[in-house]
Amino acid sequence: MFSYRRTPELPTREEALTGRAEPLFALPEKHTVLGNPLAGPYPAHLEVADFGLGCFWGAERKFWQTPGVWTTLAGYQGGFTENPTYEEVCSGLTGHTEVVRVVFDPAQVSYAALLKLFWESHDPTQGFRQGNDVGTQYRSALYTHSPAQQATAEASRTAYQQVLGSSGYGQITTAVLPAAERPFWPAEAYHQQYLDKNPGGYCGIGGTGVACPIGVAAAPGE
Repeated sequence: MFSYRRTPELPTREEALTGRAEPLFALPEKHTVLGNPLAGPYPAHLEVADFGLGCFWGAERKFWQTPGVWTTLAGYQGGFTENPTYEEVCSGLTGHTEVVRVVFDPAQVSYAALLKLFWESHDPTQGFRQGNDVGTQYRSALYTHSPAQQATAEASRTAYQQVLGSSGYGQITTAVLPAAERPFWPAEAYHQQYLDKNPGGYCGIGGTGVACPIGVAAAPGE
């Protein structure tokens, strides 16, 4: 049994569940929509980026529908528990949020364009929730895989804050952190491409309606 928190609150490293050295499940070999492998290593010309924007079922579909995306993978990131299960993440005792790992061809779609999709697909001002989904696992986050991604993500957050603020929204709560500091753990097989397997399934993804101009996502000097 897990001790569920009444008020969403991130655990400290000492409070977090330890997890395990090996996962309790195996990943499917290929993406059900794109047909490419889920797990790496990936072809050298591709880039990887991680996005947390609420329930990963609907978030993953947003990205796999984007031209230039090679594969997507639902998972957990940002916390302390190794190889967590969905139930552990939902307990609030791992520190993880639900994320989508996006593997993309930068010659076909830029990281800036993916950031535009990210910002416009959720409300990044809601803290530990997205709409009716409440919990630390639904918080907004970006986990970057290079200094260039980090700079671009931080610049986009600053610029989009101005756009949201002028539209009456509050402060963006999105964390922007290097992925090397926050390891990614794949979610269970049934979560992968969930809305392809269950077309009528739940999707809680919804944006603010405030557009993010593509230029907002450009890093300084670009």
